[in-house]
Amino acid sequence: MLLSFVIPCYHSAATLPEVVSEIKATVERDGRYGYEIILVNDNPPDDTYEVIRRLAREDRNIKGICMSRNFGQHAALMAGYREVQGDIVISLDDDGQTPADQLFRLVEALKEDVDVVYARYPSKKHSPFRNFGTYMNEKMAVWLLGKPKNLHITSYFAMRPLVVEQIVQYHNPYSYVEGLVLRATSRVINVPVEHRARESGESGYTFSKLLSLWLNGFTAFSVKPLRVGTLAGTVLMILGFLSAMIVLVQKLRLGDAIDAGWSSLMCLLLVLGGLILAMLGLLGEYIGRIYVSISAAPQYVIRERCGGNRPKETE
Repeated sequence: MLLSFVIPCYHSAATLPEVVSEIKATVERDGRYGYEIILVNDNPPDDTYEVIRRLAREDRNIKGICMSRNFGQHAALMAGYREVQGDIVISLDDDGQTPADQLFRLVEALKEDVDVVYARYPSKKHSPFRNFGTYMNEKMAVWLLGKPKNLHITSYFAMRPLVVEQIVQYHNPYSYVEGLVLRATSRVINVPVEHRARESGESGYTFSKLLSLWLNGFTAFSVKPLRVGTLAGTVLMILGFLSAMIVLVQKLRLGDAIDAGWSSLMCLLLVLGGLILAMLGLLGEYIGRIYVSISAAPQYVIRERCGGNRPKETE
């Protein structure tokens, strides 16, 4: 059987060799599986791809893919998934924080009734900003994607080929792997895995990249934000109608309506105007993404490949 590893790479020239070495040592020590490692360079401004080239020259089971520009982690994963040939596909980070020496905890949890296994970290070693981003992503996935509340999504996971086959059928430019996994199967579980501290460098996720990732989840896999706008508009319409009725009753009973005042009126106009503009912006986001999708914008562009001979499988 064959294990396929897909690793998106960004600013990882210093850490990637150790990650690859740990994968190889762990698989070879077990002895039951062959392996292939697909390293997808997401075009960082350093020599990460030179390191990938060297690793591919040293091991015929390693394939390198270089993007033409930075398309993001999820696009890099999609590029790697379209190259895999294994019986189990494993995704992990390039910085060493996802421990490759514990990969068989994920593999062995893939029973007949399980399609995907995510690592769950009892204690995370991310920065407070990254932990906040993870927290928000979890909340979004529960509300928008129907993720079970007790399921934790991380970047370290193993899945069966049938899930990969469903994922790679998605060709729109706004890829979001977690959404594609949850759309493909409900047979998803967690297993506990230790989380390491970052030895060098820093996370490639900035606030703008996290915001873009959340927007992908919002708009590519759910229409719930639009329904929230509809609900908010309906509630405000009812409140406005009730307010008008109250003013009318007071006018009939007291002969004079309550003067809400200029300030109150302006606050009401600002609230309603802000809500309308926010919903128009959200609607525009959906329409814009539809336009980009039908204009055949690429999910990613591969500049070149290296290595990648068919690995020898272990029976």
